[in-house]
Amino acid sequence: MKMEHNWKRKNQTGVPVEVIHQTKSGVEVPLLHFPSLEATGIVKEGFTTRLGGVSEDIFSTMNLSFTRGDKEEAVRENYRRLALALDVDYDKFVFSDQTHTTNVGKVTSEDAGNGLTRERQFQDIDGLITDVPGLVLSTFYADCVPLYFVDPVHRAIGLSHSGWRGTVNRMGKVTIEALNREYGSRPEDLYCAIGPSICQDCYEVSEDVALEFKKAFAGHENEILIDKGNGKYQLNLWKANEIVLLEAGVLPEHLAITDICTCCNPDLLFSHRASHGRRGNLGAFLCLKTN
Repeated sequence: MKMEHNWKRKNQTGVPVEVIHQTKSGVEVPLLHFPSLEATGIVKEGFTTRLGGVSEDIFSTMNLSFTRGDKEEAVRENYRRLALALDVDYDKFVFSDQTHTTNVGKVTSEDAGNGLTRERQFQDIDGLITDVPGLVLSTFYADCVPLYFVDPVHRAIGLSHSGWRGTVNRMGKVTIEALNREYGSRPEDLYCAIGPSICQDCYEVSEDVALEFKKAFAGHENEILIDKGNGKYQLNLWKANEIVLLEAGVLPEHLAITDICTCCNPDLLFSHRASHGRRGNLGAFLCLKTN
């Protein structure tokens, strides 16, 4: 494995780190990793780039969506390469069905392959949790925020999609509550990460969205919103999700926050805003080790 690529980073924390994984067939698949999650010793995790796959044109090359017009066999080959890079089983991926809710689904062994090797069973599910080793929780992105949760005490994990609607409705807190309810996870035991997504400089929102955040994050307005005038604001989803997780009880030293923006790196990551919607999907993946 080797380090590579020239990322535009927002604050030079160096998190996440890029590792280029070389499969046995010699294919190079770059993935972004959070060392603090890996350091728990119980998970395999990664966030894809748009490199290392076989898709073409606007989907080049590691598109993970079957529903945006890409060739099905190209997407399946991308998943085969991803499985090798992550060192997981191709038939153990479990897909979310993201509709900007705060619904969290409990994943069991019966769900293996959901969305990839068999028809997707989940509907309106933006978060996934499990305590079953080997299952690969899978959520998808092109600017929205991935949230990772690892509980090394109860050996449970969660992975959630949090766009602006999910963030204003505190998807991070909802996921932590689901982990507690199902597995006994305590916030102070969790190691969490806020994954690659759109930064404040790139994320302009209208006044109606800003008002939602002003109501939901009263007292934190100046931390998450910059008023540009004319009813336009710059919204900081990274900071908003940090507030959600810390207020839910996650320890600051257990929280890693991306310094990579999807929109700032359009050659390396898919971004809905940067591409004006002509793009594939990135993926976040989290799996409990089997041994």
